[in-house]
Amino acid sequence: MLVDRRNLLRTAAAAPAVPLLLSSAPAPAQAQAAPVSKSPDRFAIAVLPDTQYLFDADSADPAPLRETFRYLVQERAAVFLTHLGDVTEHGTAAEIALASKTFEHIDGKLPYSVLAGNHDINGGTTDERGDSPYLRAFGPHRFAGRPTFLGASPGGYNSAHRFTAGGRDWMVLALDWQISDAGLAWARDMVAAHPRTPVIVTTHDLAFPDYAGKAALSSRGQRLWDGLIAGHDQIFLTLNGHHWPPARTVLPNAAGHDVHVHITNYQDRYYGGAAMIRLYTFDLARNAIDVETFSPWFLSRGSSSPLESEVSQLTGPDDRFSLAIDFRSRFAGFDPPVLPAPRPAAAVISRQTVAYWRFDGAGQSVGDGAVVRDQTGKGNDLTVRRLANSGPEILELTADHHENAPAHASLRFDGGKNPDRGAILQTGANAPLNSMKFLDGYTIETFLKLPDPFVGDHAFMGIWSFEGRNGDAGKTNGWSRLECTCSLNLSSERFLQYVVYPETTDASPTSWSHALPMGQWVHVAVVNDSRHTIVYVDGAPIVRNPGQLSRGIATLGRPFTVGATSFDLKYGQGFYGWLGDIRVTARALTPKQFLTSL
Repeated sequence: MLVDRRNLLRTAAAAPAVPLLLSSAPAPAQAQAAPVSKSPDRFAIAVLPDTQYLFDADSADPAPLRETFRYLVQERAAVFLTHLGDVTEHGTAAEIALASKTFEHIDGKLPYSVLAGNHDINGGTTDERGDSPYLRAFGPHRFAGRPTFLGASPGGYNSAHRFTAGGRDWMVLALDWQISDAGLAWARDMVAAHPRTPVIVTTHDLAFPDYAGKAALSSRGQRLWDGLIAGHDQIFLTLNGHHWPPARTVLPNAAGHDVHVHITNYQDRYYGGAAMIRLYTFDLARNAIDVETFSPWFLSRGSSSPLESEVSQLTGPDDRFSLAIDFRSRFAGFDPPVLPAPRPAAAVISRQTVAYWRFDGAGQSVGDGAVVRDQTGKGNDLTVRRLANSGPEILELTADHHENAPAHASLRFDGGKNPDRGAILQTGANAPLNSMKFLDGYTIETFLKLPDPFVGDHAFMGIWSFEGRNGDAGKTNGWSRLECTCSLNLSSERFLQYVVYPETTDASPTSWSHALPMGQWVHVAVVNDSRHTIVYVDGAPIVRNPGQLSRGIATLGRPFTVGATSFDLKYGQGFYGWLGDIRVTARALTPKQFLTSL
């Protein structure tokens, strides 16, 4: 959070300032490892808009930019930085030299891109303009030899960069203020040369604010859109400065997919924006990009004045927000995910596997009376039965599945209650599983997915259960003696509830999970080591696992049931959602041994 960051910045504020010497010599290329995010699912890029008022003739003050660079390097806040142009106010040799010297603070330490804005060069020329102080300082030679540098256009004013984070490569195209036809052709070639890489386009002028909270393409932006962005599905995000206030919009490309168009510029704010940055934090696990805007310089100074406090951290709707992006779906058109192949039953059956059911068998039926074979061959086959007068649509075979499930198939249940509605699959009367006590521990796994939206009243619907009244097993301390001896259920809040009546004690220890997501496959494992039970969701233990002793299951020789939970030996409600592979093991497994392990 930025509050915590403020303390970090304040602590570092006592560091002595580094005196700057004007120099027109470009920074030498330095050895630099290709940046890789420390988290497999979360990383950030930093966006730095127009710094021109910090490099304005004899009123220049590079201190805010030095602090921004210090913060990014010292805190390792981002894997890449991109400047959006107008580095300087007039593009003079002296201004450019001071800016170049300031950028030396990150050369070899943080990979970055920079591009020319209209104030850095002759704004009336295209990227074929030839020599300039800007090109001598920030041209391709500055980045040559660095692993993130992919190349530049022949004139040197457009460049391409690559960084690695979140388990994949990403490209940044830094395009000139006024790109030529040749520059556009070069950009198209760069994208085509990396056909599976997501691309972020940065330029100085692409969109302007309509002053109603939206961004609209400028004339230069329309040219970029028509000549590059719309026809290349890899481009999913564009960033530009030049205009203010900040704004954003989403435009469909030729493939019908979203392209996020963002304006970032704070030069109109106090102290010329004080080298304010945006962090775009990619959260691949949440399918989101979280954006925050702040000034490391103001924060390091403690924001002592009202003007500084006002802009040290910006929280407006176009300064601090989140984008919902299903990365896999968005990128599937050019980089389809490689999913694991189905695994044969033999690959996930061990000597201690008691039962294993999957729904991809040849000719598998789910009509009433149909049998789903126990793949272990131990005689725990399941037979299909619909509840009350439920029709065939209540239970269907589908190809939907968890990507790491051994079988690429599942059952879709359309159960409910009032009136009784659902379907169940049960072991036979003489199945060995019915009477197993599991005194040495057990693991029961299943894959499940809830519909999105999750409509209707499905409170405490059963996922699987051991039939039999706990009172008949001599239990007296539970919620009701008519409740079955073991069940995995889902509450009205979509919390998992695992309740078991142990074989050796008169108790009913119950585990509760967090709310399960809708429209997303999860793997659930109930693990007992003959002393305690832990429920795992996607390999992670839930918080509310009871500490009381729990050994075995008080089974009564009655069927194991998939798709519902019995009460007083009756079924009044069926499961609503999808169920995939189910495996029962007569020992406690570790997460590395679950069905999700490839």
